[in-house]
Amino acid sequence: MKVSDILRVKGSVLFTTTPEDTLADAAQLMAEKDIGSLVVISHGRVVGMLSFREVIQAVVKNGGTFGTTTVYRAMDAGPLICTMETEMDEVRRMMLERHARYMPVIDNRMLMGVISFYDVAKAVVDSQNFENKMLKAYIRDWPDDANKDAAN
Repeated sequence: MKVSDILRVKGSVLFTTTPEDTLADAAQLMAEKDIGSLVVISHGRVVGMLSFREVIQAVVKNGGTFGTTTVYRAMDAGPLICTMETEMDEVRRMMLERHARYMPVIDNRMLMGVISFYDVAKAVVDSQNFENKMLKAYIRDWPDDANKDAAN
């Protein structure tokens, strides 16, 4: 399974911010949209990732307030990225190694979407459920050849 398969099912709604936006505005957008991350875009390119983890760290560092902190000062400037062709096993491995919960999907320098750890887990569970369903159907329709051989 590839990242493109996940995005096809998930849809392509994207929420972004810029490095110059205030952290308070970014956090408000995240709360309003009930999302855990924003892709940081500057001049049409992905320059970072802002997740609730970075927001919390910045607020704690600033004594419990947003103050005038910008997204640039809080964002992860080196986020993991993947492409539409990246295999899900590779995405899982990368996310686990870096403890990443969100990963921008880039194709020809264009932002195509964001894969979350939830999306990856859901894809694995859905795949296993489908496989289990197929195996159960196969077992239920098991050929009756064993009974014919026993009668002869």
